Amino acid sequence: MQSIDITYLNGPDVKALALTDAEILAAVESALDAQGRGETVIEPRMHLVPESSDKGHFNVLRGYIKPLHVAGVKVVSDFVDNYKVGLPSEMALLNLFDPDTGKPLAVVDATAITDMRTGAMTALGAKHLARKNSKILGHIGARGTSYWNVRLLDSLYDFDEIRVHSRRPESREAFAARLEQDLGKPIIVTTDWESCVRGADIVVEASRLPEPTPMLKTEWIKPGAFVVPYGTMSAVELSLTDIMSKMVVDDWGQCRKGLPFGALRPHVESDRLSEQNLHAELGQIVAGKKSGRENDDETILFWHRGLSTTDIALGHAMLMKARAMGLGQTLKFA
Repeated sequence: MQSIDITYLNGPDVKALALTDAEILAAVESALDAQGRGETVIEPRMHLVPESSDKGHFNVLRGYIKPLHVAGVKVVSDFVDNYKVGLPSEMALLNLFDPDTGKPLAVVDATAITDMRTGAMTALGAKHLARKNSKILGHIGARGTSYWNVRLLDSLYDFDEIRVHSRRPESREAFAARLEQDLGKPIIVTTDWESCVRGADIVVEASRLPEPTPMLKTEWIKPGAFVVPYGTMSAVELSLTDIMSKMVVDDWGQCRKGLPFGALRPHVESDRLSEQNLHAELGQIVAGKKSGRENDDETILFWHRGLSTTDIALGHAMLMKARAMGLGQTLKFA
């Protein structure tokens, strides 16, 4: 049997790659374009909830991207109380494979990938669905993905005003301080949801609620706004979908009835969001198969659950850059 080597990229390797905002967005947009053209396989995520813990769960995401000639599986943990023991709430590993032979290619610390690709999905949704002159961002939540939401959105829109809120004061203050340092502009920290959301051009809801609670009121949403709710537990009112001109998702297969979790799970189960009134998947818009925003009056909702293919595309981009830079470790598989 021929020898098989695997490239291992750990957390410090991923940090040393220093992917630019443009590189992150380009990798994720390439995955969306492939999806829109029917050149991907996206398996619905699976959940593993350990019997010994009610604090969190694991997500298993699987996919294949034909243009990149790579398949992958990511396992990401989501344990909300990890901050109490000095750990991030989300940690992940991505395995990349040759789709012809099944040969393992790489193992990548995907904790940063999870955050980056989630932020890129939010930003790319805005690129195609938000008003071009959007100047006010209201962001609920301060978890790992939140930083990349704001950073990548701001790279596209250069907001005049960024408002942030999260449940714990120390969390929202630290989040704002990091953003101010990295973005070089003031961040408004709000003590409540309404003052964060009301009148914003782009609203992102990335809360971490223990159970579904309608914290974000539909009446706060500005006509013509772009709204992105993606918390694990629903934080929006059932009426939110009533005011939308268009509703877009990342992958209907992961949003359909009968699946657990998700910001719009009650809306799907009650047919307020269905395959019949869904405007498009974002990949169809990126690939030019469906329309994005068509005028400034449209109020548009984008719900993303997380695509395995965006993890794989970003991991593949990291692998290619690491090889060019001589980063990573070579592990003997066979």
